[in-house]
Amino acid sequence: MIKGLIMVFIIAGTDTSSVTLEWAMSLLLNHPNVLDKAKLEIDFQVGEDHLVDEMDLPKLQFLQNIVSETLRMFPAAPLLLPHMSSQECTIGGFNVPRGTMLLANVWAVQRDPNLWNEPEEFKPERFDSSDPDQYKLQLLPFGLGRRSCPGASLGTRMVALALGSLIQCFEWKRMSDKEVDMTEGEGLNMPKAQPLEAMCKARSNTTKILQFA
Repeated sequence: MIKGLIMVFIIAGTDTSSVTLEWAMSLLLNHPNVLDKAKLEIDFQVGEDHLVDEMDLPKLQFLQNIVSETLRMFPAAPLLLPHMSSQECTIGGFNVPRGTMLLANVWAVQRDPNLWNEPEEFKPERFDSSDPDQYKLQLLPFGLGRRSCPGASLGTRMVALALGSLIQCFEWKRMSDKEVDMTEGEGLNMPKAQPLEAMCKARSNTTKILQFA
């Protein structure tokens, strides 16, 4: 069982994490005010004593909001994995026979205007809710229930750590004044149609931070 879980983490977690990170950076480059806010949070909460690590994540709520909003807008598995109905049932007035293959379109759910305010807008602050369960049944990038992804917690942490490190150590800019193309490409993990290209340079505090890494 342990070997099986590790294999799932490696196979299912590699491309999905890298794709999510690419989408997150693309969104931040198109919304420099959000990038600046995340940078200020990291500088204040983490400082220059060390590279952002897992112990810092509970203090970096806005960074976690960015990851959640990225997963809402561009889930790495927009149709999740195929499921199969174990019993005949009725869903939305449709009869679903036993043994039917089911695909959950979480991309559509997470952009439904009946569930989300301004669903096409990148607004990480929407997750600054006093009720942590407000979006529990609406944010479904890892599925839900017993068949949800076993690596959900690991995946969000890894993406947050990688994104936080990139923000902490580098200054980022678009290649030109033109916004990054956010067209979705073809593939099960929904890659970008045009790979992200960006300019970066080390921040003045990078050397000091990496001395303690």
